[in-house]
Amino acid sequence: MISFRPLTPEDADAVACIERESFPTPWSREDFWREASNDFACYIVALEGTAVIGFAGCWISFEEAQVTNIALTAMQRGRGYGHLLVCALMRAAAERGVERMTLEVRPSNLPARRLYERLGFVEIGIRKGYYQDNNEDAILMWNTKLRDTLSDERCARETDARD
Repeated sequence: MISFRPLTPEDADAVACIERESFPTPWSREDFWREASNDFACYIVALEGTAVIGFAGCWISFEEAQVTNIALTAMQRGRGYGHLLVCALMRAAAERGVERMTLEVRPSNLPARRLYERLGFVEIGIRKGYYQDNNEDAILMWNTKLRDTLSDERCARETDARD
């Protein structure tokens, strides 16, 4: 079973390690340290016991949130924790007044695209050459009914992994 809590500056090393393992152009430890103190950011960590196994974050502007990153350790992927992590981020953002959430995802990342679709995100456009590592486009997705998603079965407060 995993649990969630807000990111703290002390989590920066663990989160940066997961970031390096997950992305070709990772953010630095200092980036996460700053984000933990940013009033316009909402970051959470996923814990298995006391170990940080994942994180997710977004920037908040009024009623909208822009997802910045979502990642789990390689060992934790494919266990349904991604679903729980995204729901926890959506819940944390909604508690801060967010009504809509947006994100970019690689067209080649089919598991993530399916997950986001199940959680009410809809593809609305393409950002050409968005990813710097290989110039891959990004699919722009929005969930404009965040509270509805959180109140229906898609983000029930289950503790088991479903994916």
